[in-house]
Amino acid sequence: MVVNLDEMKMYLRVDSGDEDALITQLLESAEKLCMDIVRGDEETLVKSKNCKMAILYTAAYFYEHREEADYKQLMLTLRSLLFGDRRDGF
Repeated sequence: MVVNLDEMKMYLRVDSGDEDALITQLLESAEKLCMDIVRGDEETLVKSKNCKMAILYTAAYFYEHREEADYKQLMLTLRSLLFGDRRDGF
């Protein structure tokens, strides 16, 4: 994983371990979504200048907006963040 659980919990300002499983799943989903946007794998994300911030932002968005998430807006934001690292084709 590009972002580990402790980094994510610090970003979210979560102190307890009660939601570790949920946060880990959100991190995995965020990383997969970012990989889909850049059309690459984890290695591609590691090389990206903005990938870590994009993953943190995405996982935090998932965490904070569990009920009323605007996925269209999220995707537009992520595409803007990761546009420079996006490959032309699959």
